[in-house]
Amino acid sequence: MPTLPFVQNDGDSRVKRPAQADERTTMVAFLRWHRKTLEHKCAGLAPAQLAQRAVGRSALSLLGLVRHAAESERFWFRRVMAGQEPPPLFSSPAAPGGAFEVAGADARMVAEAWRAWQAEIAFADRLVDAAPDLGLTGNEPGEGPVSLRWVLMHMVEEYARHNGHADLLREQIDGAVGL
Repeated sequence: MPTLPFVQNDGDSRVKRPAQADERTTMVAFLRWHRKTLEHKCAGLAPAQLAQRAVGRSALSLLGLVRHAAESERFWFRRVMAGQEPPPLFSSPAAPGGAFEVAGADARMVAEAWRAWQAEIAFADRLVDAAPDLGLTGNEPGEGPVSLRWVLMHMVEEYARHNGHADLLREQIDGAVGL
């Protein structure tokens, strides 16, 4: 099997979340921890396993979750907070759930999803690091102004919810639990 971009099953590389820190440090640490958790859920799996739909008729898969995470990072940090208008990565108006369409995944598709996700995380991290404070506002299309604080909290919630899905998917694929 070719080496895939996700971590191998060599232990937990997540950084401990601080129990007593300021708001910004705490929120960023929780977001990073959840990002790493999704990465760990994908560790050591072949492309077909990452694309496996393990829950009935659902399109949900680990690779789909990674692609969705890239889309979410892109939307909230590039579009909402930075005011850019980047095109979606994996979806379109005709296929709004395109991030989850991963049937027939191969190493190229996995690498593409990984690169996109990592690029969006890097952009988000730079934006958060450069923000003067968590009160910085962006504009959510159709909703109006939102603060960076709100976006960070939403992203923690988004990853936490999907990491619960990832737990179930990974256990169904190969019985792995934890992390």
